[in-house]
Amino acid sequence: MELKEHLQPHAVLVPLPLQGHITPFTHLAMKLASKGFTITFVNTESTHQQIAKAQSLKDDDNPFSHGQKCGLDIQYAKISDGFPLSFDWSANASQFVEGLIHVFQAHVDDFIGNLVLSKPNPPISCIIADSFHVWGSTIAEKYNLVNVSFWTEPATVLTVYYHMNLLKSNGHFGCHDKCEDTIRYITGVQAIEPTDLPSYLQDANPSTVMHRFVFKCLEDAQKADFVIGNTVQELESSPISALQEKQPFYAIGPLFPTSFTKRTISTNLLPASDYTNWLNSKQDGTVLYISFGSLVNLSKQDIQEIAQGILISKVSFIWVLRHNILGSEERNILPLGFEEETAGRGLVVPWCSQLAVLSHPAVGGFLTHCGWNSILESIWCKVPMVCFPILTDQFTNRKLVVDDWRIGVNLCTGRLIRREVAAENIGRIMNKSDELRKNIEKIKMILQKALSDEGSSEKNLNQFIEDVKNKILQKK
Repeated sequence: MELKEHLQPHAVLVPLPLQGHITPFTHLAMKLASKGFTITFVNTESTHQQIAKAQSLKDDDNPFSHGQKCGLDIQYAKISDGFPLSFDWSANASQFVEGLIHVFQAHVDDFIGNLVLSKPNPPISCIIADSFHVWGSTIAEKYNLVNVSFWTEPATVLTVYYHMNLLKSNGHFGCHDKCEDTIRYITGVQAIEPTDLPSYLQDANPSTVMHRFVFKCLEDAQKADFVIGNTVQELESSPISALQEKQPFYAIGPLFPTSFTKRTISTNLLPASDYTNWLNSKQDGTVLYISFGSLVNLSKQDIQEIAQGILISKVSFIWVLRHNILGSEERNILPLGFEEETAGRGLVVPWCSQLAVLSHPAVGGFLTHCGWNSILESIWCKVPMVCFPILTDQFTNRKLVVDDWRIGVNLCTGRLIRREVAAENIGRIMNKSDELRKNIEKIKMILQKALSDEGSSEKNLNQFIEDVKNKILQKK
């Protein structure tokens, strides 16, 4: 028993209760467990209820049961987010964020306190909290745990956030008469336009509850013993070096389903259908996949212009159109007759398994909001992107895809979609641009190499594990 306690770290993982955070956290849990960690994975009761409903699981089912059968030491727990299960956070986002700031910490604290008292073997030695939680350092300190912050966005975005004060003093953030000139003074970021900053740094009045939340999270993340990032050293070498000047940062991405269990653990919060048969009926590279993720809302006008652009381009497509994409329950959001006119060549669906669609040979392009998981998955499947960022890190992610790596194009200039321009840019992707495809092939090779036994992400992960073990011994 003593040997196990001494050698085996026990990490509690707490993702932000959003799809784009739960997915990489799940893959991280599997990866660390396959490296000998004991994992306690904590979801909110509300999140678990959504997953259970989407996967037709029983309420007491464990999403990690397959991993456990393969010998992985992963425990699964549910805690309250402070709201009733019937609470609709998407319709009350500000209230929900206030809860994340002021209430959720008490529930995490209760859970960890009880877990410590139960004296698990091995004992808890480490907390891996989403960087978008405000309490990581407080709870780690209270229970004498190693404090790890998991950053689920590109390193470039974290580097920019860490220079908020510099942006303020240069008039690029937090003032009404904002500078519009190119930003060239952020260490690790060669040049970035003000319009490519994360959305929270573009606002003239950064005093909403969302701003308070994000800035409190970043303040707390800077106190972590270690930061791990879902990115690749060779893709973002300069910003990663800049971050490493401030605190230990390990690029361990891309975090995808581990081959350890030979099976994907489903993390979908919405029921996903299988569209393989429909895709099988299409020629290779001819289908445009369209999805704006699980969270962002679009205007009805945006959707109508995209739809008209699709009609003009005459491209085959599979379009994920969530029922709440307008932020309301309005149903008739596509142009009249759109689905009839595109019958046979187009499919409008409520949700799907994105990796399954992107990896299908029929898919030749991805119209995306530029969520970081979507970008990594698109690169892995060698599918060039049409980019339409909407909020948070997506504007910076677009810059990486279109301007830096040249593996995608913009849907439009700025925020205004014009159907003719949309059709033209969709055409550029679907007409099999050789340059884009050569570039994405190169970037895919970088990702693949990073995950190999001698690759940077594998080495960084092993170094992180060694450093965590040393830190645990220090704390004892």
